[in-house]
Amino acid sequence: MLYDVKTPEAYLEALEDDWRKSHLLHIRSLILGVAPDLLEKINYKMLAFGTEGQEVFHLNAQRGYVSLYVGNIERIDPDRSLLSGYSMGKGCIRFRKTANIDNPNLVTFIEKVIDMWRDGAPTGC
Repeated sequence: MLYDVKTPEAYLEALEDDWRKSHLLHIRSLILGVAPDLLEKINYKMLAFGTEGQEVFHLNAQRGYVSLYVGNIERIDPDRSLLSGYSMGKGCIRFRKTANIDNPNLVTFIEKVIDMWRDGAPTGC
């Protein structure tokens, strides 16, 4: 779902108060816990994290899941060992209601993405 909002605060207020909001807030806290210096903003009508003009993550609540967009998962986790058990596309991780969002591998994956991004390594599509 796309939210026609201008700020992260408005985005969070627009979310329905259900499991998707809970999942999204948890994943958001993981990202900001690893990299509190990232700017949080709205890009493509969803939450985005990065610097001025360059995003490393996008986060959005869809109808049936929460999506974390990371670029190209194969560049970050080639054997997908960190994300084993998650529903994934080429560049996104889909967290459904029953997904284990407390898996320590998720934090390791987020750390790896941020480290690669800061080092200038390609993480995008």
